[in-house]
Amino acid sequence: MTNKIKIITFYLPQYHTIPENDLWWGKGFTDWINVKKSKPRYFGHYQPQIPSELGYYDLTDENTRMAQAALANEYGISGFCYYHYWFNGKMLLEKPFNEVLSSGKPDFPFCLCWANENWTRRWDGLDSEILMKQEYEKYDIDTHIEWLSNAFRDQRYIKINGKPLFLIYNLSSIPNPGKIIAQLRGSVKKNGFNDIYLCSVKSIHNKLSETETIKLGIDAIVEFVPSSDGNVPRKLTGLPRYLFNRSVNLLIDLLRLNNLIKKLPVTIIHNYQKFSEMRMKKKSAEKTFPCVIPSWDNSARKRISASYQNEDPELFKKWLIKSFEKVEEYEEDEQIVFVNAWNEWAEGCHLEPDKKNGRMFLQAVKEALLSWR
Repeated sequence: MTNKIKIITFYLPQYHTIPENDLWWGKGFTDWINVKKSKPRYFGHYQPQIPSELGYYDLTDENTRMAQAALANEYGISGFCYYHYWFNGKMLLEKPFNEVLSSGKPDFPFCLCWANENWTRRWDGLDSEILMKQEYEKYDIDTHIEWLSNAFRDQRYIKINGKPLFLIYNLSSIPNPGKIIAQLRGSVKKNGFNDIYLCSVKSIHNKLSETETIKLGIDAIVEFVPSSDGNVPRKLTGLPRYLFNRSVNLLIDLLRLNNLIKKLPVTIIHNYQKFSEMRMKKKSAEKTFPCVIPSWDNSARKRISASYQNEDPELFKKWLIKSFEKVEEYEEDEQIVFVNAWNEWAEGCHLEPDKKNGRMFLQAVKEALLSWR
């Protein structure tokens, strides 16, 4: 029997220099800088995470993109979901995907997720300082869809019942989202498509409930983990250091010594096994595509961070298989599970091989798919 399950992985197109990042973060900046400088924060903490086979690549290199796709295809990944940064015609980090589109290489399926958030100095903890703003009052839907249509027409673009699959990362940030959704559909039809298959990503930032989201005219919801729903179990590992560092930082604030003393890094350590079990039991009120993480740890990016460290591929595989069960009753085109992520190295969340774990999580994907056939 042919395996109908499709695994789509989120794909970060960040690993190349752009003028804006040079200006905001320093010349030559990419996320690799964050990855390389990361250090362990508690006993047994896996940092830094060092890429093995593909190395510290540059995504403007076609050979790298070809190697990524070959590796993904070898282990049963069905496609990449590229983050798409669109600010009223201004795009950021667009070069890798544009080259994929124009060159026709690699011959590997893809879709797009509009990462419709303001860019801020969040990595510095300065969320209020906006670097690039989403100005929805100036949002030109027709111009956006006209650009997207070039991707939608590509034979590699992932479609559901003939409709191009398109994700919106934070629907709740869009004023009058129901009106925008209707206009998006209308514009897509003007560009020669029957319709568009719209998904809302249920991330930590998206405040809309599942029912509210579907009522706005969305086709399905894409889970995004880790997220803030429920009380995520914590581990005792590293708790003493967590409490000590928090106390020191509070004292620095109390004595107003922020300009003299640098605050200590603080990491909340979660229990991956219990978290995965919690997510496996989660029921959805509406049509939902589950999302699974192999591991997760954003301490490379942030002083105040969280860790869902996992070194057991069997836990990941079990979560994948349970996610397959959740979508098996959907129509064939809708039997989709997302993985966060293919290459989120600064969030410790990647299927790409690293020096410690090798292809461990990729092998778990293959084994999960084989067990499902």
